Amino acid sequence: LKNRAYMEARLTARMIHNSFCEAVRMGESEALGLLMDEFENDSSDLEADEENLYLVYFNKKLKINRITGKIFYMEEPERKPGFDTSITIYNMFHYACEFPVESGKLVPFREVKRVYPFEAAYKRTILKRFSETFSGHVKELSEACKALGGTALPQGDAGYVLPVFPFLHMAVLFWDGDDEFEAQGNMLFDSNITDFLHEENVVCVAADVVYYLTLAAGMEGEEIYAASSREADSLSNLTEM
Repeated sequence: LKNRAYMEARLTARMIHNSFCEAVRMGESEALGLLMDEFENDSSDLEADEENLYLVYFNKKLKINRITGKIFYMEEPERKPGFDTSITIYNMFHYACEFPVESGKLVPFREVKRVYPFEAAYKRTILKRFSETFSGHVKELSEACKALGGTALPQGDAGYVLPVFPFLHMAVLFWDGDDEFEAQGNMLFDSNITDFLHEENVVCVAADVVYYLTLAAGMEGEEIYAASSREADSLSNLTEM
């Protein structure tokens, strides 16, 4: 039942997302237009001009074309963000409640509202890969967290609060392994994260933090959902047609 609910939730999110991207491509997305206008009018922390909206995601500055919806890294315009980053940003525009506010309370994944269908996959894939990737690399993880704008926590061999966006934070906690115990990682999320994002995107954020941390640590980027490259290509095609 859990697997069925998970697949149904993913399918529903894909269908809604695809319709939204098509509207962006056609220049017919009222939600995107209104949200961009509100951001431009009401937020002094967000940059925008006539052509682009500018966001910072895991300390990476991105620009989003206001007509096509294409997303680019500002410092590496030849490299496009992957599926998890792109769908998280698009879905923030589509799913954010009218006045989302960060609570400042960081909670485990299981305590985030409405994410229960995705908990098994989150533990089996993301936490496992996070723990394995940084086993024996506490120093590299700590330096990577600092590079992403992290603030140190007392918990774990490496523990940091990280800005997902400047207005939304999460935390990563890591205990390195030894002769008796394997390395163990955990993540905490703002309790209001699903006021900003669709619940499925909490998993995408978790996957992305591993990706951006591995890059900042000088490792090969750990793309946990790299097997979903067809979905990423499909997403890219929608904004390039």
